[in-house]
Formats: sequence, C-alpha cells, structure tokens
Amino acid sequence: MVKVITYGTFDLFHEGHYRLLQRAKALGDYLIVGVTTEAYDRTRGKLNVIDSLVTRIENVKKTGFADEVIIEETPGQKFSDIKKYHIDIFTVGSDWVGQFDYLRDYCKVVYIERTKNISSTMLRERSRRIQRFGIIGTGRIAERAVPEVTLVSGINVQGVYNPHTDSAKRFAEKWSIDYYEKKEDFFDAVDIVYVASPHETHYGYIRAALEHGKHVLCEKPMVLCRQEAEELYGYAKEKGLILYEGVKTAYCPGFSKLLGIACSGTIGSIRNVEACFTKLEKKESRELTDLRYGGSFTELGSYVTLPVLKLFGTKYEKVSFDTIRGTNGLDLFTRASFRYPHGMASVTCGLGVKSEGRLLIAGTRGYIVAEAPWWKTAYFEVHYENPGEVEKYSERFLGEGLRYEISDLLASLDAGEKNDFKLTREESVAMAGIMEKFLAGENRKI
Repeated sequence: MVKVITYGTFDLFHEGHYRLLQRAKALGDYLIVGVTTEAYDRTRGKLNVIDSLVTRIENVKKTGFADEVIIEETPGQKFSDIKKYHIDIFTVGSDWVGQFDYLRDYCKVVYIERTKNISSTMLRERSRRIQRFGIIGTGRIAERAVPEVTLVSGINVQGVYNPHTDSAKRFAEKWSIDYYEKKEDFFDAVDIVYVASPHETHYGYIRAALEHGKHVLCEKPMVLCRQEAEELYGYAKEKGLILYEGVKTAYCPGFSKLLGIACSGTIGSIRNVEACFTKLEKKESRELTDLRYGGSFTELGSYVTLPVLKLFGTKYEKVSFDTIRGTNGLDLFTRASFRYPHGMASVTCGLGVKSEGRLLIAGTRGYIVAEAPWWKTAYFEVHYENPGEVEKYSERFLGEGLRYEISDLLASLDAGEKNDFKLTREESVAMAGIMEKFLAGENRKI
C-alpha cells in the first residue's frame, strides 16, 4: 500500500483545495491530511485565517479523499509524521516548490501544480468569497508579491498585466497565473489591484482601477503630488472603495508596537525624530538612471518620513532639503529637515552614499532607538537618563512585509475606513505633498 501525506491550512475551503486533495489521493492508496492549528499558522507567517480548526478539518473530511486527518502543531512535525506513519510520498502545492526537498532523503516528494482562477468554494455554507488579486507590473516588487499573497487567507493571485506583453507572459508562466493583454480584461477578472509599476504610472493605473470598481493597493510613493493624492482618495471614497498606499513599515507589527510605546508617555513628550535609510544600488539600476523619477528620496523618502508624520502629525511648519547629487543630476543622498511647533525632525536617505541607518525618537524623559533595518521593525530599545536602565522589545517581521498590508486591506473590506489608522489618508496625502516639494526643486545642490 502506497501511503501519501499532505498538509495545509484549508481555510475558506475552495476548488484549489479540493483539486489538491484529489490529486494527492491519486498518487497512492492511502491519504493522510495534516491540518494546521491557528498557533502554528502564526509561527509560519500565515495571516488572516478565518475558519476554526474544527471547521477546516470537517471541510477536508467532506471531500471523501482523506483516509485519515491529523493536526499539524509544530515545526519539524513533517519529518516525524513521515517516520511515524511510514509515508511513501509527501506532496504539497507548487507554491512550495523546493521548500521541502530536504524530505527526499526519507520519502518521495511531489509538488502538485496549483489551481488557477480560484473563485468559489466547494461548500454551500461558505459566507465569504475569495478575493481575486491582480498585479500591475512585473518588476522586483511584483516578484516578491506572489509568495506573500499565498500566506494570507481569503485571497488568491488571479493574474498580471503589463503593457509589455512578453514580460507579463514570462511572469505569468513563472507563477502559474494568467496574464492579460488588455487592461479591460484584467480589470474584469480581479477584485483587488496591486500597482507595482514605475512611479510615474501609478496615478493612471489607480484611477483606471477605481473607475472599474476595484480596490487598490499601490506601492510607495503612491503619487508624487498632493493634488493627485487628494483626488484619488476622494474618488475612492465616492465609489465606496479601499485605496491603500503600500509603505510596508506602516503595517509592520513591530512598528505599531514602537509607536504605541513612543506615544504612551514612557519617554515623556517627544521633541525630536531622526530616521535614516540608505542602500547602495547598482549604477545601471532604474533608481539611479531615471532622470525624472529616480533618486534616493523618491525611492526611500516614504519610509523615513513615515515615523515623523505618525509621531508629530501632518501639520509641519517648515520642511527643507539638502541633497548630494550624482553627475547625472539625480540625488544620491538627501536630508529633509522638519520644524513643528513643539519639535523637530531630520530624515536622511541615500542610494549612492552609505550611512548607519536607524530610527531615534527623543523625548523629555528618555529615547527610543531602533537600528537598521528599523523599517522592518523587529527589535528596539527604550533608554533613560540612567544608562543602566534599558527596556528591550522584539516582534517578528515575516517575509517581505506585503502580507501585513494585504491582511489589513482585507480587514478594511469589512471595517471600511475605520481600519485605515496604520497609514491614514491624511498621512499619505502629506507624503505626496513632501515629494512634490522635493521634486519642485526646494533643495540645494552640493
């Protein structure tokens, strides 16, 4: 008898789950299905699980494919189960290709091709439908999106659009999704649009998506002028749609914890914020060759201005810029200085100059410091006048961070604007206004 084992969350049970179990059963004579607990899902980065463990187990049983159902609770359990149940074949979906090759030493490993275009459950009692996620753009950011989406329950990557069809086709083949040659067909096929295209195209794609009644998650910077941001948010509200700007730090659990402590009075009244984010890009990269929309501030400015706007608000009295430029005129390193009625801030970002990146929040009783990469806030410390008095905090940051943005967006579909506090409309509009001031030339060449 050939024994097969597979694992999964099986939340919001749908056609893709059904077909995976059907194909897994066809690989052998006896199929064991491991269903993950909520606690284990959290440890492996799976977010937004909706159905209870009992419901998910019952849904697996109803298919009739599982000869035995077990519960997966801990890392390393797969190896133990293979030995315990004398497994011949381990199988999971093709989303995990390569991840479980280490098990080949103990049994055969088979990756089953994923089911495209998941749209409905096999169970009549399901009250929610799976959101279809469409990607515009096929660059580095888009490449990171597909694995992140698979770790959020209730959503499925439907397809991709790029006016350069060859690029869209290659992307779709790599990730086993659909590609669309026409924007109209793309919009008709999705519920949520993720804009991961070059900066200057964001406004047009967002506007078109909203016109077609689609919710939008757009990579930072969403747009590069205040008027466009106000217009798009106003239009989204008018249409009853969700519009999110994807500054990953804003949705990071550790950053939310940091803000909570900073604003709790623990360090007194906040008087100064310093934030720095630098990385060295290749000279031929888009960021250092796009003479109109490239440079360090358009690329990284959203990250460093975020803590300033969250802690001091959007009503700054003054902002000024100092810039070091390359031979082609693009900014390699920029410092923006903000003045508020009761505080000040200095933020720096660079693509051609490397500096120690950290976030420092200074108050009247102490200060908070988060070292690089603070924009993926996983650890920070609170210091006081007594140098021996230090409080340490940590929080997990999983993957690329996009899963947190998507999870919050799905929550917003239920809660509406009540759930936009992590990055508010006013903060996003203020970011666009700051970008506009910088691009207008309010800076000094050094």
